[in-house]
Amino acid sequence: MPARSIASLSLSFGLVSIPVKLYSATESASDVRFNLLAPDGSRVRQQYISETSGEVVERSAMKKGYEFEKDRFVVFAPDELKALEDSASHVVEIVAFIPEKSVDPIYYDKAYFIAPDKRGGKPYSLLQQALIESERGALAKWASKGKTHIVLIRPTPDGLIFQQLLFADEVRSLADLHIEHVPVSAAELKLALQIIEQGTEESYDPAAYENEEKKRILAAIDRKIEGKEIVSNEPVESESTGQVIDLMEALRASLSKGGGGARQKPTARKAKEEATEAAEVAEMPAPRTRKPAQRAEKAPAAAPAKVRARK
Repeated sequence: MPARSIASLSLSFGLVSIPVKLYSATESASDVRFNLLAPDGSRVRQQYISETSGEVVERSAMKKGYEFEKDRFVVFAPDELKALEDSASHVVEIVAFIPEKSVDPIYYDKAYFIAPDKRGGKPYSLLQQALIESERGALAKWASKGKTHIVLIRPTPDGLIFQQLLFADEVRSLADLHIEHVPVSAAELKLALQIIEQGTEESYDPAAYENEEKKRILAAIDRKIEGKEIVSNEPVESESTGQVIDLMEALRASLSKGGGGARQKPTARKAKEEATEAAEVAEMPAPRTRKPAQRAEKAPAAAPAKVRARK
């Protein structure tokens, strides 16, 4: 559980009020980010330029306006913008109880955790157990940061998840793509089901997967810090390069290979990754004769450059 809560709320459960604290459920720093630098290596900063005068406009001098026609804006003063915002409230009003599976995950937005605050332990546990027993979630309204949100309070054995939902006009319709539905034969469907059966697992284990792209980039950054050269990997060619002519033959071939795409077990995948990394290091050409990176120069000659731990 994160050490610091985002907000203190109160769940309105009938005539029962449940004091809770809101916590972030996800991490936003999963990507490797690169900084933009000037030719001399210093950081650069973003500026706003007036399209008319070409001069730099300071943030304190900016105004907000709505474009109602091409290049025509209606400007709002700060107090007018404040009046447009929905007043924030710490009360989260439960409006309905619905089957959790009735909400398509495409409507899921940001997720939070909620934990009981002082004197909220028993009503929190009561709501949690009641939702689990009824196999339902609590649909509620929440006003925050000038906006009204619809949330689905989802029960788990460990606690309650505060799932923010998207509105209908924020989700596009798949029907707009006009996808052609081509009939398939019973034999084709049978083979496809057999492939699915071969790759079937009981549940999704998030710990069995990792951000391989992030791992690869961080390893390359470490090599760069040590003054080594970054070598581009050869593109991996797919086994099936041509157009599939016989669907039945392709299904049979996939079935004979053991699922045609079913994921490897974590241990096997780990061994494969380690073998691939070892092969890349063995094939890496010797660094060209040049000055090492700035950070490498500061390190002692007898010891490699220290790399700070990354999450």
